[in-house]
Amino acid sequence: MAKTKELSKDTRNKIVDLHQAGKTESAIGKQLGLKKSTVGAIIRKWKTYKTTDNLPRSGAPRKISPRGVKMITRTVSKNPRTTQGDLVNDLQRAGTKVTKPTISNTLRRQGLKSCSARRVPLLKPVHVQARLKFARVHLDDPEEDWENVIWSDETKIELFGKNSTRRVWRTKNAELHPKNTIPTVKHGSGNIMLWGLFFLQRDQDD
Repeated sequence: MAKTKELSKDTRNKIVDLHQAGKTESAIGKQLGLKKSTVGAIIRKWKTYKTTDNLPRSGAPRKISPRGVKMITRTVSKNPRTTQGDLVNDLQRAGTKVTKPTISNTLRRQGLKSCSARRVPLLKPVHVQARLKFARVHLDDPEEDWENVIWSDETKIELFGKNSTRRVWRTKNAELHPKNTIPTVKHGSGNIMLWGLFFLQRDQDD
């Protein structure tokens, strides 16, 4: 539902002035181009509180204190794989009893969302640097050069066991940060290996 535009202070005061001058809610609404219900709400508020100012709005207090929010945010920043249950227990030990949905809503307001951890190849720092160097060296190579390159890759499919999904707390566009990924290897037991290749081929019309 769209948020209703708030009336200005001058308009609210004008409604009260016209009401005190003896005009009906319908007449005031027609004169000012407002709904009768809007005019009536302003007049009732003035009769009750003797003011047209915006009153403080009440709301349910946050179940987790600002200090508790900082604590759980710091926890998942250090270890994104921390579960909601772990955070519930941490807060309970600190004297605050909350549910898992409250944890999720609180962290979402901090820009953190529970997502499936990305699976990435298990690489040593030297491998990362080598790949980055290769990409930079060949960044500006013409497209024709890549027609002479065949790319290959392999993958493992588990036959036994379980490739379990792990969830992590992360911000948007942080899915490939090392803390938010699960390193994988291409060997082990109870699985089959698949290997394939592809290459760049121009259309006959080019």
